[in-house]
Amino acid sequence: MSKIFSNLEVFQHSQQDSCWVILYGKVYDVTDFLVRHPGGPRAILRFGGEDATKEFDLIHPPETLQSLQPALLGSIEPHTESNLGPRPKAVATKIDMCTLLNLDEIEEAARKVISKKAWAYYYSAADDKISKDYNTQIYRSILLRPRVFLDCRTCKLETQLLGYKLGLPIFVSPTAMARLGHPAGEAGIAEACRSFGALQIIANNSSLSPEQIVTDALPTQVFGWQLYVQLNRQESEDMLTRISQLDQIKFVVLTLDAPVSGKREDDERINIKASLEGSISSHLFAGTDPSITWMETLDWLSRQTNKPIILKGLQTHEDALLAAKHTPLVKAIILSNHGGRSLDTAPPAVHTLLEIHKYCPEVFKKVDVWVDGGIRRGTDVVKALCLGAKAVGIGRPALWGLAAGGVQGVERTLQSQ
Repeated sequence: MSKIFSNLEVFQHSQQDSCWVILYGKVYDVTDFLVRHPGGPRAILRFGGEDATKEFDLIHPPETLQSLQPALLGSIEPHTESNLGPRPKAVATKIDMCTLLNLDEIEEAARKVISKKAWAYYYSAADDKISKDYNTQIYRSILLRPRVFLDCRTCKLETQLLGYKLGLPIFVSPTAMARLGHPAGEAGIAEACRSFGALQIIANNSSLSPEQIVTDALPTQVFGWQLYVQLNRQESEDMLTRISQLDQIKFVVLTLDAPVSGKREDDERINIKASLEGSISSHLFAGTDPSITWMETLDWLSRQTNKPIILKGLQTHEDALLAAKHTPLVKAIILSNHGGRSLDTAPPAVHTLLEIHKYCPEVFKKVDVWVDGGIRRGTDVVKALCLGAKAVGIGRPALWGLAAGGVQGVERTLQSQ
């Protein structure tokens, strides 16, 4: 029979040598996890002897709780049990999304309603945010050349990527920790994408499991899954095995533009104020392998999955040409500087796109070229497509839309393009 504890009994175990926490009405002895936690022991100790459900629920997918089962001690007394219950459902939006006319207004609406912690994580970028800002500025510097006497009554947005028919040439880039901004999380983004026939790449560090995210998807809906290769390769292999069993996930995106966490000072500053060790970003990157290489890693990955492989984060024409030499294993590349979140002063995707045109245009015939980073307007999408991109990704805008208005907010984000 499971033992029943009072709040007082749990409260007495709040130190480094004996640390208990309450999660979903259950009591766990997490003392042995303190030294192994990516965020350092203080990230757990600040909830020692208390109910940590709310914080835990926003950040960790269900499998994290499963890994704590050996530490389960019992239940909390019914009258003191946390009333947070299971993962909360999406809350109704209080913002009239129709009044928000562009992504700047959606971002501002989100900033007003989300926590400082969520804002800092989403907004932050490396160092002086030069790459982040330039990602957007570069599109402003490119001018369109409108032609006249053309029939503009119809505009077909449908496209095909990797042989799959999609309703938009816009995809949602992998963005972690969506539930920091809204309880619907990545599943809410998936629901919005369903309405537009848009593609979604599920982040490696999503706050929901991939199974939860795709569970209500239409048979025609297309997902990709982002891979950060772990130092413990078995962890990555186990995850790839799970992904291989999900038919909705059509391809794997190997992320290359963030071998380590960038110095994201907005994120770090919030955590310093909370007396935590490092930023959310640094916690998420703990365990990521920074030593992956072309031959070894692609050979390893080809043995772990039969799904098409896309390489994300190429930032030079030289690497684009190398990637093209790995076809047919590599089906597409995504030009990206990780939203300016990894290496500051790295070039925007459009620069790399233009480099490919100049130095190795044959790449466009060998692999699909996608871009992401800095997209704020429909005209930005048009410019990228005109310059040879097959698809254009948005990352932060989807999070801002979700935070501002849940599923409706993400739908408005896609509409405002």
